[in-house]
Amino acid sequence: MTSASTKGKRVLAAAALSSATALILVGCSAGGGGGGSTDDAGSGGTITIGTTEQITALDPAGSYDNGSFAVMNQVYPFLLNSPYGSPDVKPDIAESAEFTAPTEYTVKLKPGLKFANGNDLTASDVKFTFDRQLAIADENGPSSLLYNLDTTDAVDDTTVVFHLKAANDQIFPQILSSPVGPIVDEDVFAADALTSDDDIVAGNAFAGQYTISSYDFNNLIQYKANKDYQGLLGAPKTDTINVKYYVEAANLKLDVQEGNIDVAHRTLSATDIEDLRGNDNVQVVDGPGGEIRYIVFNFNTQPYGATTAEADPAKALAVRQAVADLIDRDAISEQVYKGTFTPLYSYVPAGLSGATESLLEMYGDGSGGPDADKAKATLEAAGVAVPVKLNLQYVSERYGPSSGDEYALIKDQLDSTGLFEVSLQSTEWVQYSKDRVADKFPAYQLGWFPDYSDADNYLTPFFLTENFLANHYDNPVVNDKILEQAVTPDVEARTKLIEEIQDLVAADLSTVPYLQGAQVAVVGTDISGAEETLDASFKFRYAALSKG
Repeated sequence: MTSASTKGKRVLAAAALSSATALILVGCSAGGGGGGSTDDAGSGGTITIGTTEQITALDPAGSYDNGSFAVMNQVYPFLLNSPYGSPDVKPDIAESAEFTAPTEYTVKLKPGLKFANGNDLTASDVKFTFDRQLAIADENGPSSLLYNLDTTDAVDDTTVVFHLKAANDQIFPQILSSPVGPIVDEDVFAADALTSDDDIVAGNAFAGQYTISSYDFNNLIQYKANKDYQGLLGAPKTDTINVKYYVEAANLKLDVQEGNIDVAHRTLSATDIEDLRGNDNVQVVDGPGGEIRYIVFNFNTQPYGATTAEADPAKALAVRQAVADLIDRDAISEQVYKGTFTPLYSYVPAGLSGATESLLEMYGDGSGGPDADKAKATLEAAGVAVPVKLNLQYVSERYGPSSGDEYALIKDQLDSTGLFEVSLQSTEWVQYSKDRVADKFPAYQLGWFPDYSDADNYLTPFFLTENFLANHYDNPVVNDKILEQAVTPDVEARTKLIEEIQDLVAADLSTVPYLQGAQVAVVGTDISGAEETLDASFKFRYAALSKG
């Protein structure tokens, strides 16, 4: 999840649609989730967590990916956050948060807040945080979430007013709990450039449930409970958390089953998870999920794309349609993921308000299966010569070890018809995240792990004119409808807009979604708390975990 730097985008989702109108009409009240200041941080003990999720950067302005956000959720404070067990947002380090006018959102901070380095945390830091996001606008950062933010004012030490461009913003409270929302220390972070991981750690610029006591980039992080945390989530249950980063998921599986680590969270293969369910030495914990997998097409560099020698929009569309006709979702689900991911036939995953199955009838055999004859007819009608040569990129360590099998199967599904000649290529994630926004990939794999459970989270990142995919997709009708749904308080009217958007983007096929999956953690038999944090907020909070 990287992001282009523009003002015309809305990326993260709101809480459940049923609560959206209430959020715009009344302020959030403090309380809930066991929050409040604590004198004793942590109850002792140490837990070791393993993951294959890589970090891009600790600076909230320079990363928009699950691996980096996993760290941010532990160490940075948020104005609003989701309590355990809920997708809805409540004040975190804020005392109150409410709309004081249709385009004014006022946040009152708790008094006496401090960063772990001893610096006061005031409204000035909050203003600094959001001003620098917009000033830096890093292409791999989340500044695009603030497209509706005009200015931020620090009225006094504890009062912040966000002035919004459009009224009745249904999603802004949730954006404050998103990857663009971590509050940073203006005495440690640069105002107009990214701050290095080493400088952040050395500056001890943290005010979340944990601080970072030791940092070895994408190798090992040690967290210590923050005794000064005054937020919604309360004191951590464990004093010390070690997080070990793995390149190979097979080694992650081996270490958790052998008891060398206590928790494995993101990402084990489906086969490994299935095997571990029968292991008495561990518990496999499942949580609600909205993770999706999809193929992105670059409208400039895909076959017949706008900057190719044979540029032809009609032929380019036919190529995308033929791919959609040929993908066999059931086969990928069962053969590769053993049912841990299920077929997805639209852009908003099943279970969310407004979700449709727009792709089901439009492509393939009309019932969810592939249709080679239909794909062939589509290509012939557009005058596309076959086989179509398609370079398809994927990244194995980012989305788990099954990605290789997943994309080998997709290649076979396309090639076996004689309509495509797919060249599979794989790149390490750090380089991948740079190359994909530099027009180097005609078509490529991405996964999306939701920031909270609302359909908006699956539409605005991808389909606004300036979108985080940076794939040159531009449909003004789609753009306007996405902006409209974000400020439509009536639930029924907003749902209708969301359904219309899915139909429109299904016709354009900027991306082809094909799978959705659940959250899974594998923990030792003496570990508790995973069930509490594997919730619909989709944030894995280490502070919920305890041992023994």
